[in-house]
Amino acid sequence: MSRNSWDRLLSEIRAVHCNTPRLQAFCPFPDDVTPQKVTPFHINASDLMQSDPALISQHHTACTTALRDCASQAHWRQTYKNSGIDQDFMDRFGCYTIIGPTGPFHSEQMRAWVVYMPAQLWYPFHHHPGEEMYLTLAGQAQFLAQGEPDKTMTEGDTSHHKPNQPHATRTEDTPFLAYVVWRNGFDVLPVLTPSHQLQ
Repeated sequence: MSRNSWDRLLSEIRAVHCNTPRLQAFCPFPDDVTPQKVTPFHINASDLMQSDPALISQHHTACTTALRDCASQAHWRQTYKNSGIDQDFMDRFGCYTIIGPTGPFHSEQMRAWVVYMPAQLWYPFHHHPGEEMYLTLAGQAQFLAQGEPDKTMTEGDTSHHKPNQPHATRTEDTPFLAYVVWRNGFDVLPVLTPSHQLQ
């Protein structure tokens, strides 16, 4: 894949970020973004995302298309490998880095990912020191966060997760695609939240 495809993705992501006031207030789009080499790593969710006919965006079509166009050459993460999570999740949950280690771009100010979930998938409660915001680009999902009422996320909605706040996501009849940003806590990966911490 040519560098132009990654550059086009960055342009689309920057536009979406800068035109979403809640994201800009949470973390202004960084001014130190530089390109870096990507070593592709394929997982099954990459194929699912690229071929999912229900993954339709009304207002972020260009961004969603750019994310899908880059999926085949992205380095997909396996954050929860060997964590005891079920195989269905490992086979169908997808996340690749846009800005950060293993991604096509680097910044000292922010990390950014795309998260894809097909229909009928449960992303269990997890937490991390990094403060996080999700922006829904396509589809719909239920978001659960400790200490807050459950909510339905649809295109254009954001969800803020405080440092180490357990949170989870569930899709029902539609898939879900999101742009995810961390503004700190970059060095600690997410971990599944033990059940006793949710009581």
